[in-house]
Amino acid sequence: MKFSTAQRHPMGNPRGVILFFGLFVLLILSWKIIYLVTDWFWFLETGYESLFVKTLATQIIMALIFGIGFFFFFWGNLYLALRLSSLPVNTGIQGGFPLPFGIAPDRPLKEPILAASLIFSFFAALQGATHWEAYLRFVHASPFGTTDPLFGKDIGFYVFQFPFLKALYGWLLSSSIVVTAGTGMIYLLRRSFLFIPPRRLFVSPSAKTHLLVLVTALFFLGAFGFWLELNEVLFAKRGVVFGPGYTEVTTQIWVLKTLVGLAAVCGAALAAFIFGLNWRFPAVAVLLLLTVMIVGRGIYPNFVQKFKVVPNEIVLEKPYLERNIKYTRLAYKLNDIDDREFPAEATLTRRDLERNQLTVKNIRLWDHVPLLSTYSQLQEIRTYYRFMDVDNDRYLVNGEYRQVMLSPRELSYPSLPSRTWVNEHLIYTHGYGIVMGPVNRISPEGLPEFFIKDIPPASTADIGVSRPEIYFGEASNEYVFVRTKRPEFDYPVGEKNVYTRYEGKGGVPLSFLRKLLFAARFGALTIMLSDDIVAESRVMYYRDIRDRVGRIAPFMRLDGDPYLVLSPEGRLLWFLDGYTTTARFPYSEPTAGIGNYIRNSMKAVVDAYDGSVDLYISDPDDPILRTYARIFPGIFKPLAEMPEDIRGHIRYPPGMLAIQARMYRAYHMQDPQVFYNKEDLWSIPGKATGHGSEQEMEPYYTVMKIPGEAKEEFILLLPFTPRNKDNMSAWMAARCDMPHYGKVIVYNFPKQKLIYGPRQIEARIDQDTEISKQLSLWNQGGSQVIRGSLLAIPIESSILYVESLYLAAEKGRLPELKRVIVAFGNAIAMEDNLDLSLQRIFGGRTARDSAIPLAGAGTDYRGEGQKTDRELALEALSQYRKAQEYLKQGNWEGYGEALRRMDEILQSVEKRR
Repeated sequence: MKFSTAQRHPMGNPRGVILFFGLFVLLILSWKIIYLVTDWFWFLETGYESLFVKTLATQIIMALIFGIGFFFFFWGNLYLALRLSSLPVNTGIQGGFPLPFGIAPDRPLKEPILAASLIFSFFAALQGATHWEAYLRFVHASPFGTTDPLFGKDIGFYVFQFPFLKALYGWLLSSSIVVTAGTGMIYLLRRSFLFIPPRRLFVSPSAKTHLLVLVTALFFLGAFGFWLELNEVLFAKRGVVFGPGYTEVTTQIWVLKTLVGLAAVCGAALAAFIFGLNWRFPAVAVLLLLTVMIVGRGIYPNFVQKFKVVPNEIVLEKPYLERNIKYTRLAYKLNDIDDREFPAEATLTRRDLERNQLTVKNIRLWDHVPLLSTYSQLQEIRTYYRFMDVDNDRYLVNGEYRQVMLSPRELSYPSLPSRTWVNEHLIYTHGYGIVMGPVNRISPEGLPEFFIKDIPPASTADIGVSRPEIYFGEASNEYVFVRTKRPEFDYPVGEKNVYTRYEGKGGVPLSFLRKLLFAARFGALTIMLSDDIVAESRVMYYRDIRDRVGRIAPFMRLDGDPYLVLSPEGRLLWFLDGYTTTARFPYSEPTAGIGNYIRNSMKAVVDAYDGSVDLYISDPDDPILRTYARIFPGIFKPLAEMPEDIRGHIRYPPGMLAIQARMYRAYHMQDPQVFYNKEDLWSIPGKATGHGSEQEMEPYYTVMKIPGEAKEEFILLLPFTPRNKDNMSAWMAARCDMPHYGKVIVYNFPKQKLIYGPRQIEARIDQDTEISKQLSLWNQGGSQVIRGSLLAIPIESSILYVESLYLAAEKGRLPELKRVIVAFGNAIAMEDNLDLSLQRIFGGRTARDSAIPLAGAGTDYRGEGQKTDRELALEALSQYRKAQEYLKQGNWEGYGEALRRMDEILQSVEKRR
């Protein structure tokens, strides 16, 4: 059989392929270079250029190592195959012929091999560059100081070194498979395979030896892969909890160790076969390897799990449950939680409230959602301003510790009156000002009162805004130019506008070349053509604060709720929490979307005016953050270096406490038997969403006095209820004020006593005839009642419940706070404000607000002066209800005291007549 040597080359013109691919790569690199250069300008401006250089240099080094390594591996083997296939072969067999495809030996393949090598190496280099972070973590790993219970390795090995080893193995395996396939293809194309009738295939000795060497390497590499799988057993889940249980430990450890040995034996047998050993030895070794894989990894463990473990689960899994409990508590920092007892007594009195005036005065009556709507209606001023969120914080206002609600007024670019390029990027460059008000004050119209409001900001307390411009925020657009010939819009005054010129240090300076680069980056030729952009102009980009911090610390998981702080100097500063997470903590139960380890290790502070970013270490004991501090020395500052006047505004993040609370529901049980049976499983109470469904209650901030402490502090709080029950079982509190920041306490309620939970209080509110009648009346005639969050407020050794009711028209959406409901013990009261509701239940007057003048304030509902007849009547009613409660308890002393007090009140009313 004859084959023509004039067949068309299967790869066409390889030089054309190389040229086309080279132009393609050059085009991609040119755009990448533009982004890199302009990013370099940005890192220079922010002062984090060392991070940029370290990251880029590592990416380039990794790309070169992986790319060049693959090139020589691929090109070397294919070129060797080309040379070996060109040698004459004496088969010694008559009647054989090559397979019916291929290329005649006189056709050149050097250029196609070179082209393929360059193309594959380019993609190998791109893949290698993605492993820069894993490599740096591998090199700069910090120990956790805790070892895994199965192999005795420090947990840092699994978090920092194992991921890089796994990535390296994946690259080596894929590269070896590609090279082996490519080498075989060369031998096939060069007719190194002969078909001998009737059913025999002859392979040239050089091709056989070469391919066997590559396959031998694959088996030795497979031994390394099985060793990695052996370590991966720590992250298995087959039993009742995460981590290796009885089945994995008793069946998979020895099976994987056997597979490591068998893979090495297969490689050695193939190597010996190359030198003349009988083919049966490698065949038997490979068959045995496949048998152990199928039986040992699938059939055998499933059999043990089904017929041995499941019938005796608690007995066999007990030691592994103990490990899961121990390591989960370590990974989520549950071991540091301080467990205390809370008596939950129904003994709260008016005098107790007076002793805790600061707590009562800081009970939050305004919910975030209705308050955001109200702020939007009252204080957005213009259609192009938006309040994105409302934040909780605490300030010293006129010398008094107050919890406040604060919201920045940001510029909404989609709402601009005219969305031209000049408007969006030269004129409308920033938001303006904030609104701030106390959490507990309402005007006679049911609207919030303000410490700071309006444009320009007007303050009626001893705090104010000196730099109200917000160039960096949550709603900023991609880029703006400042210090241009065009004056920047600052704020509106009546029918006119006030304009300004940027005076800060933020933004990247411009030159002709830089204008050209930014025009290419932003795809805006207008940047080059505009006469408004001059030599002293600056460009601001990465203005979204989460994006800004994320560019500097891409290895941190950032919180989704930044909050704004007003510094004592009147500057606006964004605070953003950063978390370190991993899914490589042995035996720790994972959380969806997070992993199975988390620490709130970083506090980022971004200046809203100049965009400067400072990163502070909030958890110096976190090994992951310590590793990144080694990789990028100097980018993190100790928390002690944060200015003291703003350090008082750091908060324990609600997201962190929510994750810890979800884990603590089960992992407060440390006895494996109790844990297995879920005997004391807790739940997070649900709250109505207004759409007929429920969602978990979110942690909420309050100012209160921790039992046993001398003064009030800012607390993040969340209650617990038993599973499938509605009574309260405990509450969790995270302390936010120095020097106790970060301390988490769980107060457990007596199990033999019924303490009403949030859902039970909500049900009792719904069943109250007076309240139900009022709600039905309000829900008629085009109005809608909005029920606020039910807050459980611990005071002394009791729990007080407070819920606000808002009324909003279906059109207009201006929610007004109309009633405040207070529940304590068996008593429920709904009045116009918190003070009156407390009077109905406890009698007398409670905490009075200090006379802080408020912007636009109406009559203070806690106004000073003599008690009215209505207030005295409510106090008498409260004493009567107390007397009935004491009567049920058999407390005759309390019963007599309550009746005596009621009699005194009624006599004082009678004397007025």
